[in-house]
Amino acid sequence: MMNSSKPRRPDVTTVEIIGGPEALEVGLGSYDARWAEVYLHHRRRILDALAAVDVDIEHIGSTSVPGLAAKPIVDIVVAVADITAEEDYLDALLAAGYELRVREPGHRLVRTPTRDVHVHVYERGDAAVHEYLLFRDHLRTNADDRALYESVKRALLSQQWNDMNDYADAKNDVILAIKTRARAARQ
Repeated sequence: MMNSSKPRRPDVTTVEIIGGPEALEVGLGSYDARWAEVYLHHRRRILDALAAVDVDIEHIGSTSVPGLAAKPIVDIVVAVADITAEEDYLDALLAAGYELRVREPGHRLVRTPTRDVHVHVYERGDAAVHEYLLFRDHLRTNADDRALYESVKRALLSQQWNDMNDYADAKNDVILAIKTRARAARQ
């Protein structure tokens, strides 16, 4: 395990998207049980690459929800002790074959060269990790919200998106509404 007594550096303050905007070129497919296998393969790959680092790894996003149609991109979240200590995790992920796509405050995104696996790195305890898991777990157990989310994604994907991030942003309202219901259901 890495030494957690290192002095903390300031995080980046800007958003760097390596390669610029990318058009959304993949459509929605029916749920595929192989997505769980892809996750497990990459979980092992990440754990091997980060053997010296204490990390938490979870399958997130639509491919982690059985029965939910999704773009065939497996999303994984990795929580590290210090997001600013990139030497503890980023070089190892790059050496394992992932490519850096996004560096922004509190978040790094690496992905496979084929763009079918996105690995989101956050600091342990970051609210974003909790939010991903809240949303995933609720969709796994609530058929109505799962159907609602799928219908919104289908409607949005009937449009052309010159930047995948714009498509992601367009889902925010329904995601916030579903997370509100998820929080209420937990209480």
